[in-house]
Amino acid sequence: MTTTEPDIPVLAFHRATLTLKGLPAEPNLGLPDLKWDKRSLCRRAPARCYRELVTLLRDRGIRYRDEARQYGVLDFPQRESLTPRPYQSEALQAWHDNGCRGVVVLPTGAGKTILAVLAMAAARRPTLIHVPTIDLLLQWHGVLGKFFDMPIGRLGGGFSEIEAVTVSTYDSMLIHLDRIGNRFGTIIFDECHRLPGDQYQFLALGNLAPFRLGLTATPERSDGREAQLYELCGDAVYRAYIHDLTGYTLAPYEVETVEVEMDPDERDAYEAAYAEYIEFLRGSQIDLRQPNGWVKFIWQAGKTPHGRAALRAYQTQKKLSLASRAKREVLWQILQRHVDDRIIVFTQDNESAYDLGRLFYLPVLTHQTKAKERAAFLDAFRSGRFRVLVTSKVLNEGVDVPDANVAVVVSGSGSVREHVQRLGRILRARPGKTAVLYELVAKDTREYFVNQRRKKHHAYQGPDSLSQHQGRDQTDLDQEEG
Repeated sequence: MTTTEPDIPVLAFHRATLTLKGLPAEPNLGLPDLKWDKRSLCRRAPARCYRELVTLLRDRGIRYRDEARQYGVLDFPQRESLTPRPYQSEALQAWHDNGCRGVVVLPTGAGKTILAVLAMAAARRPTLIHVPTIDLLLQWHGVLGKFFDMPIGRLGGGFSEIEAVTVSTYDSMLIHLDRIGNRFGTIIFDECHRLPGDQYQFLALGNLAPFRLGLTATPERSDGREAQLYELCGDAVYRAYIHDLTGYTLAPYEVETVEVEMDPDERDAYEAAYAEYIEFLRGSQIDLRQPNGWVKFIWQAGKTPHGRAALRAYQTQKKLSLASRAKREVLWQILQRHVDDRIIVFTQDNESAYDLGRLFYLPVLTHQTKAKERAAFLDAFRSGRFRVLVTSKVLNEGVDVPDANVAVVVSGSGSVREHVQRLGRILRARPGKTAVLYELVAKDTREYFVNQRRKKHHAYQGPDSLSQHQGRDQTDLDQEEG
């Protein structure tokens, strides 16, 4: 007489969640995110709970069949050897000691991609890398193909290739998550400060990978949601500062703030528009320093002709301060001064970037630039065929342009992160290199306070950061842009 083994609980992956069938609703297993699903008559949890759930079942001595995980151990054959820098070895060890989970904070230019290569090889699991832009997707694909003798997949930018090692944009992975969120044992989030966003958090929640690495130069968020980042990726396990690596891995640098006097006619137009805008704010008792100040202004402005005129006045005074004729003249002087250097020119918006491109016959990169054209522009810049690139925000994050040694911020936001990222584009070290960041500020306008606010980046320089990197005295840092 033969006997058959009774059914045992089955753990499965279903549309970015885990289902555990074959166990009754009671008793409670002690995992808060594991809840009874009345519709499916099973227990259900976010896919990210895979590691905790498997550990819990094993600790409780509960036998189960794992149909959720669709990956195994993976070897990473290398094309060339890689010797990490000391701080990269320290970061890798800290990540390993934390169970191969955690966030590593390194300044831009410190080699976060190399750290990821080391972590992937150490974890020996199929790996999915998330990046925010197509430029970074192409850059990561090139680096991984350089070090690993294996196919590297791409998702996004017209590519739809899924391999054991795949690079995907955040947005593209949102589309594929419920289908392939169980095929990777390691997930890496480049520029992981984006992860706590309302949509992007699901990339971590809906993937069951037990090994997780977050990489960023700027983990702090203006909305204070960085705590959620550590819940999704793991603890902050390692951090190095700009000050620690300057002159070693990062080039020494200078920041020069250039106050630009507006032409008389633009000054008069600015003052008139600013007065009209401020008068409306005061009359409507709107305080832009409050969390809902800007929303309240837009709502009030749309209700009356006077309010709509005030909104137009706001836009006029802002445009005049960010893109005055005098700034163009100063930019031209800087371009002439650094005729033998590699220069990136940053603007706050696409319109300003294209205006400068047309005026000076310069190549322009924005989010509207097609992938092949972006790659061609960056290759030409790296090779020296293009000496100057103009961009709005698309080069803020991650793109590797090691030969750039001069940056000119014609206009920008008050974001500290943006300032640190733009500075980081020119900090990759080379023998004899000293980087220079110019910030053009319209004199006697509210742009001054915006400039001061974005330069408040002690947290990214390190506790011993030197005051000469701060520019002018940091007063009125909390003043809102107006």
